[in-house]
Parts: sequence; structure tokens; C-alpha cells
Amino acid sequence: MPTSRPSEHQHEILDQFTRQATPFATAPGIRDETALRLIVECSGAGPDDTVLDVACGPGLVVAAFARVVRHATGIDITPAMLERARAHAAEQGLTNVTWHQGDVLPLPWPDASFSIVTSRFAFHHFLDPLAVLREMTRVAAPGGRVVVIDSTPAPTRADAFNRMERLRDPSHVRSLPVDEHRELYAKVGLPEPRVTSYRLEGELESLIGRSFPHPGDDAKIRELFRQALADDAPDIQPRLEDGQIRYGFPVSVLVAER
Repeated sequence: MPTSRPSEHQHEILDQFTRQATPFATAPGIRDETALRLIVECSGAGPDDTVLDVACGPGLVVAAFARVVRHATGIDITPAMLERARAHAAEQGLTNVTWHQGDVLPLPWPDASFSIVTSRFAFHHFLDPLAVLREMTRVAAPGGRVVVIDSTPAPTRADAFNRMERLRDPSHVRSLPVDEHRELYAKVGLPEPRVTSYRLEGELESLIGRSFPHPGDDAKIRELFRQALADDAPDIQPRLEDGQIRYGFPVSVLVAER
């Protein structure tokens, strides 16, 4: 637990993700087993590994690893998310999991505590992603892997993508293009990460339905998606299917060995 009073940004995260706990955890794109398997496979996880998932949310990544590794741990600042995580692990019959409620700066573990350290769909919420990556690297054992999974818009489209995401989720800070993630890895002394990319598919109204934008901003989001049908300024591959706007957010899995 942080010893200081939560910051305004932490309050925003707690507000958003307390309300998003159930809709986020049950969203098809977030629960997608193919994407979860991809993370586990890219990490090279095996039965001797111990895993930490940073800002673990509803515990889906922890559970995916727990089926493969010796033990998996999740940390998150939002109690409602951890309630979902505990319930999900229990539904899966997983007993090799541990949950910790608290902030991620600093991480409350000694150096070299885990063989794999991951974080999915959280870096765009961090005010200081470099500091978080440095902490993830610190608690990773030599020879271990540091894995970041996040939305990674093309550099020329990142500003438009982030404008849209800040409207949709006021706790959003900034999604980084892949090259900026590579720079973070270099700054903390990690080798250049291997990058695997995919698209997180979904439908606009379902996305808005599980989001909590400020009043009136849902109309602005719909307008941005309609505009994107013509020019795809935010790099979301929008298209009309049966009267619905569908999209594919750009996501990358970055893996480096410590």
C-alpha cells in the first residue's frame, strides 16, 4: 500500500476501474484466450517460472500464466479489480496464485524476486512508465523476462489515438508507439525487446458501454470513430459491419531478457 495520500491521478484510476471492474473483465477482447496464450508463449513460460503481473486488473493474465508456471502473483491498486481476480482464479480452480493490493511504485518485493514480470494494458495509465519499467526490471531475476503488452499506435497517428482514448477513459495518459517502448527498454538497461503485434478487435457501442467517459463525451467518441471510417487517423482499422462500427486497436507484446 502506498504510504502517501493517493494522487489525483490515482483517484481517477480508482474511480474508473472500480466502475469498469465487471465490464472490463467480461469484455470478449480482454478475455480472448488466443491473446492470453500469445502472451504466455512469447514469454517462454514454463513449470519452474514465477510470474508477477503489474497492474493485474481482473487477473486474467495471472490465471493464464498460473496454468503453466509454478506460481503467479498479481498486484493492483483497485480493490474491485482484485475481487474479480480472486473470483476468476477460484472459478478456474487455481491455487498457485497470490494477490497484492497496492501501488506499483515502488513494487513491494526484493530485487530478482520473479523469473517473469509482465504488465498488460496498463502502461498507458502510468504517469511515469519509465519508472514502472525500471521497477519491473529490478524485481526480475537475471535471465528472467520483462514483458509489456499495450496499445501501440503508429507514431504519426498516436496523437489522434490518445485524444480518442482520453475522451473514452479519463484515466488514460498516453499509449506509446513501439519505438518509444524500445527506448524505455534501452533506458533501463534491457536489450531490444522482441515484438509481436496483433489487433484487439471490438465494436464501438460495446466499448462505450463498458467505459465511463465524462458526460457528453460519448457523442464526441462516436464522431471520432465516424471520421476515422474515412481516414483512420487514430490507427484503429474502423469499418462498418451490419450497421455497427467495428475496430481493431493496435497492440504489441514486447519481451526482453534481463
